[in-house]
Amino acid sequence: MGVIAGEEEAGAVKTLAVLQARMTSTRFPGKVVADLAGQPMLLRQIERMKRAETLGGIVLATSTEPSDDPLEELGRSAGIPVVRGSLDDVLDRFVCVIEKYEPDVVVRITGDCPLISPSVIDRVVLRYLESGADYVSNTMTPTYPDGLDVEVVKASVLREVAGTSTDKDEREHVTLGVYRRPDVFRIANVAGEVDLSHLRWTVDTPDDFAFVADVYNELYPAKPDFDLADVLAYLERHPERTRTEADATRNAALAGLDTGAMNA
Repeated sequence: MGVIAGEEEAGAVKTLAVLQARMTSTRFPGKVVADLAGQPMLLRQIERMKRAETLGGIVLATSTEPSDDPLEELGRSAGIPVVRGSLDDVLDRFVCVIEKYEPDVVVRITGDCPLISPSVIDRVVLRYLESGADYVSNTMTPTYPDGLDVEVVKASVLREVAGTSTDKDEREHVTLGVYRRPDVFRIANVAGEVDLSHLRWTVDTPDDFAFVADVYNELYPAKPDFDLADVLAYLERHPERTRTEADATRNAALAGLDTGAMNA
């Protein structure tokens, strides 16, 4: 990973990852600070994100609620700048990041993905840079495990949506106002070689976290930089530990919303 946006070489595309997180998760409050292999889960995720080669920096975007004060402390301890804004208007949080650091490209990642793959981040970012699209993700037609979601969007497009949209759902779900308008914005998807979309590696519940903890306990001591292939090999050895979409609905927070092309 490079340096924070604004410090890169002249002429380079400024690509900034924005990691959104909060303490007040409905199903698993405080999950982002749950102990994972001796560190808060959020720090483990930041550790993995730092190994992505295409990111010019990482900013933690959290709310101004007092309950999120510990996240600011965690971000600072990891050497990650922290921007705080509205609890519910998450899109505005991202705009605050854009205004402060002026990136060309925003990589959106949520703080419930402690198995996030550096190689998948790089693949989606490179596809964005090659495509000329306004928005590229690996979630439009999912083929990667839930929890490896990466969205890459032109910063000016996010600002445009933020400046015009009063839709509550679009303010909460940061990129919704982009990908539900394929007639306005250029949208592209990144697919894996094998469809693994049935696998559940995100953390929304204590059971999800127990699975991730098992993976870390097995893989982290010998190989801290384990990646997607290592987790798949782990599941081949322990198929009984596999979690799938049968255990919980993918993108449950988007259920019932008009998401345009997503999952088409």
